[in-house]
Amino acid sequence: MEAATGGQRALLRQVGPRAALPAGCAPPGAGLAGGGAFPPLPVLSRCVPAGAGLGDSVGPRPLTLSPLRLWGAEPMSPHPAHPQALGWRVPPLVTVQVGGSRSPHAVSPQVLGWRVAAAVTWSVLLLPICTAAFIVLSGLDPFHPVRWISNSFNDLYTSYVIFCIFLMSVVIIVISIFNVEFYAVVPSIPCSRLALIGKIIHPQQVIHSFVHAIMGMLVAWCATVMTKGRFQFLAVSCTPSESLEDAVPQMCLNEYHLFFLLSGAFLGYSYSLFYLINNMNYLPFPIIQQYKYLRFRRSLPLLIKHSCVESLYFVRNFCVTYYFFGYIPKVWICTTMDLHTDCKLHPLDTLSGLLDLSLFYHTWLSGVFLLMTWYIAWLLFKIYATESHHFPIQPTFAQETDQCLPKILNSNPPLLIKFLALQDLMLLSQYSPVRRQEVFSLSQPGGHPHNWTAISRECLSLLSDLTQRLIAQQEAAAANGRAKPPVGELKVPPQTPGKPSLTPEASMSPLVKPSLMPVKTSPGSDVGSPFSSPALSYKMGAVDVKSSWHGPVQSPHVVRRGPKLWTSVSDQQMNGSHHESFPLLSAARAGSEAVQPRFIYTWLQNKQEQMKNFLSKRALIMYFFSKHPEASIQAVFSDAQMHIWALEGLSHLVAASFTEDQFGVVQTTLPAILNTLLTLQEVVDRHFKLPHVSSKPPRLSGSLVDTSYKTLRFALRASLKTALYRITTVFGEHLNAVQVSTEHKKRLQQFLDYKE
Repeated sequence: MEAATGGQRALLRQVGPRAALPAGCAPPGAGLAGGGAFPPLPVLSRCVPAGAGLGDSVGPRPLTLSPLRLWGAEPMSPHPAHPQALGWRVPPLVTVQVGGSRSPHAVSPQVLGWRVAAAVTWSVLLLPICTAAFIVLSGLDPFHPVRWISNSFNDLYTSYVIFCIFLMSVVIIVISIFNVEFYAVVPSIPCSRLALIGKIIHPQQVIHSFVHAIMGMLVAWCATVMTKGRFQFLAVSCTPSESLEDAVPQMCLNEYHLFFLLSGAFLGYSYSLFYLINNMNYLPFPIIQQYKYLRFRRSLPLLIKHSCVESLYFVRNFCVTYYFFGYIPKVWICTTMDLHTDCKLHPLDTLSGLLDLSLFYHTWLSGVFLLMTWYIAWLLFKIYATESHHFPIQPTFAQETDQCLPKILNSNPPLLIKFLALQDLMLLSQYSPVRRQEVFSLSQPGGHPHNWTAISRECLSLLSDLTQRLIAQQEAAAANGRAKPPVGELKVPPQTPGKPSLTPEASMSPLVKPSLMPVKTSPGSDVGSPFSSPALSYKMGAVDVKSSWHGPVQSPHVVRRGPKLWTSVSDQQMNGSHHESFPLLSAARAGSEAVQPRFIYTWLQNKQEQMKNFLSKRALIMYFFSKHPEASIQAVFSDAQMHIWALEGLSHLVAASFTEDQFGVVQTTLPAILNTLLTLQEVVDRHFKLPHVSSKPPRLSGSLVDTSYKTLRFALRASLKTALYRITTVFGEHLNAVQVSTEHKKRLQQFLDYKE
């Protein structure tokens, strides 16, 4: 109300004696709230009284200024004895529900529950098709095709095949449970090899690998049962004695069956390991919304190709492993189960045994069968989990308050729900004019834009958090390799007499400050020498470390310099008078002496630095501890997808408000939106100028495993520039009336001139 009253006084000052409008009306050409005047716009024939539509009284009343609508208004048809008879437009009714409601965490089972159930159901329904294909290919006999096809179809109806399908359905359910428990919408990117090893030996990952190895062994057992022949049983009758006269039939170990079981366990563990390394638990959201069937059909050829190639590599690795360590499980099984070894067969842990093409083919085929069934379950879960969800803007019932989009965005739901809500915001801002009107509507009673306030606040908060994170990353990169100050050194911020020591301009990081005006110097100037003044050195980028101009954060171009030989006049002008500087220096010395650490602490710090320097010279240690620059950069932008959606949703809503916002609710936050976007633009531009940062996105391979998270920073940069162009193109020269900093006005003008 106070802001509205201030805006009303500003309008009266603009209009002056011509103020023949009722209280609360906007004169033609009125600017944004607190932002000055726009160039001439369509003349308003009506305005919105703050009390319109309340229904608690009838007839004219004193009006207060509501958020101004600057672009067009249609008068409502008047009705006697109603506020609309005055010609004012009544805001849409937004009912404020009071009563019990569920937590936003209760939305997760409702949204995700049916998706998981549908993905598991379709995975189980597709299992008989995969089983039939495996049976047909396992009995391959191209020289007798009729007998081959007939035997394959006869095997489909046998009891052991039906039992295997039931058992593998249980396996699919277990694999799907692990997919649900381990999914992530933000990929986990290890920045060093030691961090990757830590992820592998994490207890959760160990359980994941162990269970997948057991499930792989069950699938391999089902494959041996359905293949039949020499692979079907673990123990077979044999004659271990070489003399056939006194030979007694005994039970011997069928090494082919053991080979199959161990290969299944090895493939299951390898799948779990690659699931972790390749971030297969990451759920990438599609850029273009498609039907689930079309997404599955498009990915099916890649799935088959990937399963075949990966099974080939896994079987190759298993053969090498079995060649060196295959005798250990073989001897253990024989000893435990009291089985003998058939001397007439070649052992499989030899070259002659592993060169069996039939064994290699059936092992590879069982691996393809295992990987295809598991990848189908994984792919269907990804498709269903990333399907867009429609969140209501306004609740229909009191129990649905916490299920609305503004409430979910401003709460702390699971990350998947937060991502789906931001995706829904992006979609409605582009393709749903009806839902955009609900975002711009006012609440009753009160006439407040609660929906727009909640949505814009959360989007700006996300973008500000990303800005601060990038600033911290850039400061860390700037400080990397710079000599650290001595332990216990006291940094005294610059103080101006008569002013507080911490001002907004001083407390702001240099990475987000507007750049200073360039200083023209002659070729013989003393910039960067011990004889130059700190003011000139500061403007040229050379900051004295021991001067009061040295803040807690430095530019990457900071150069350490020696002490001053004397104090120039400009020093006194920048730091206050000559007499007033003595108390500050004495206070700094007293403070440095007071906080001087003890000798033991200093000694420990020095020893720690010596140990770090010693270990950094050891190649083996640095191999595990050194951070990969590209991985570190990807980790900073790992959750940039929701910032991209916040950018697109916010910019589309702001652009649509030019013609659809009936009450001017967007203009109250337009300066904050522009400042946030332009600040983020400046920080992102600085990020791409850092060393080891590529300016071109890498080329993504058409693989089944998604790696789009590696290019999120490039998508963010493109979305940010597109969002600013979207706003400036719609508003045009009207943005000159928005109050932003001088540096941001220059940047806006570049966007208006299409020079950015």
